[in-house]
Amino acid sequence: MGSADFILMINLLVAGLLAAAFMAIAVYDTGRVSARWLAFSYLLGMAYFAIEFSIPAFADARLPVVAAFAVFLGATIAFNGGLAHKYGVRPPWSPMLCFLVVASVAVYLVQDLPRHSLTRMMAYQLPYAVMQFAALGIVLTSRQRLARLDHLLALVLGASAVQFASKPLIAGALGGWGANPQAYVQTSYALVSQSLGTVFGLALALLALAVLVRDVLDEATSKSETDALSRLFNRGGFERHADLAMRDAVRRGVPVALVIADLDYFKRINDSYGHASGDRVIETFAGFLREAAAEHHVAGRIGGEEFAIILPGTNLAAARLFAEGARNAFGALPIEGLPADHRCSASFGVAELATDEGFADLLRRADAALYEAKNAGRDCVRVSGALRRRQAPTVFNGKG
Repeated sequence: MGSADFILMINLLVAGLLAAAFMAIAVYDTGRVSARWLAFSYLLGMAYFAIEFSIPAFADARLPVVAAFAVFLGATIAFNGGLAHKYGVRPPWSPMLCFLVVASVAVYLVQDLPRHSLTRMMAYQLPYAVMQFAALGIVLTSRQRLARLDHLLALVLGASAVQFASKPLIAGALGGWGANPQAYVQTSYALVSQSLGTVFGLALALLALAVLVRDVLDEATSKSETDALSRLFNRGGFERHADLAMRDAVRRGVPVALVIADLDYFKRINDSYGHASGDRVIETFAGFLREAAAEHHVAGRIGGEEFAIILPGTNLAAARLFAEGARNAFGALPIEGLPADHRCSASFGVAELATDEGFADLLRRADAALYEAKNAGRDCVRVSGALRRRQAPTVFNGKG
């Protein structure tokens, strides 16, 4: 067995392991279509390597050569389909499948050209480069926010496309790819080509696998940090994300404020109208909070009927206006399941982060301000006394 044969065998085994890894993700998360397509891609990769390995056994290798080409190009198309599902891009199945047919016919037609013909080599390698560039386009045109790992995947896709496009030149520099298909595996070019394929194929597979695993972990974390009823962060999730938002605001030198709200007489609503009505009150307030919050705000349900929202880039005066606007708007909302003339209200406590203060201190002061609002008769806004010396002490009270 020559060196190229050995690499072909290694590639076949690696492709099988990668297919199993992607399939494991697909089984773990049955809704992750991208994992199924990526698993299928590497199953086709196994078939390609098996055909390549068997080519020396054929007296006339034209059909197995075309078959190997079509199967590997099909693997790149399946890979692109997986990426498209992952990055929320509509898979361009029709163009890719038409390209597969046209490219396979072209490879069949150039079989009678001399082995060292540049046209023949380009017909074989350029379609792979086109599919890798298509994969690069899928990643870069995604509407999802790309992280460093996604940019690295895009970079390797571009490099892989370039190496496919350059293989005809590499073959020429290394003396060609053999006098016939049976001799291919004994050439220096076969060793280099299969080695490059191993490096890029493994790099792309590991990056795609890392991206999927990252998404699975992110979704698991998100579920563990999300309150099922309100669909806001639960207390643990809120405290973690709010602390990160606060630290980012401090690093950028902008103010940050915290608003805490508590639904008034919530137990009375449950006792009078039932827990289903109470749940609808929570859902209504949470939905209003989600709509009122900007993208950089962090909102959460931190207790049974208690909510909080941290406002980076907002000072105490603006946060107080936000809370007063929320109080007025929520008080005007009709709620399904409650009498038509019944209106719910909420009390609010507001605090702005002070110098050398941590998130726990900010939370404590906002909670103290909320306690003042509850003691003042509810349905009102109170601000933390710690900053009243620096800002106007005006208090908004919905009761007049």
